[in-house]
Amino acid sequence: MSKKTRPAEIYMRFLQLAEALRGLPSLDPLEKRILEFVARIGQTRQRLSVRDMMAQSEFGSPAMLHARLKSMREKGWIILSDTEDSRRKQIELSQAAWLHFDRLSKCLVEAVNDTDDS
Repeated sequence: MSKKTRPAEIYMRFLQLAEALRGLPSLDPLEKRILEFVARIGQTRQRLSVRDMMAQSEFGSPAMLHARLKSMREKGWIILSDTEDSRRKQIELSQAAWLHFDRLSKCLVEAVNDTDDS
């Protein structure tokens, strides 16, 4: 007789699988929030300039945000692409960051399937 799986068990399994992922250099918690924000904006096909990002006060001061964006570029998580105005740069996920999200998605599916099999 199989016991019913708690939803929390699926999430814990996902965390376990996701922790095993290797790839780009790690991000601090704020950088993860920024990355997820950039991904959500990108998913809706909206444009996100550096100036737009600086206006997001929930991530901290513009100076601190600028430092985090620079760090994330150096780590390979985001890229800044040119726009029609050479003074504005568009923030986008790097190909490696998209691959990371693809791997996380696979971990989520695997976590759900693992608990369904139990």
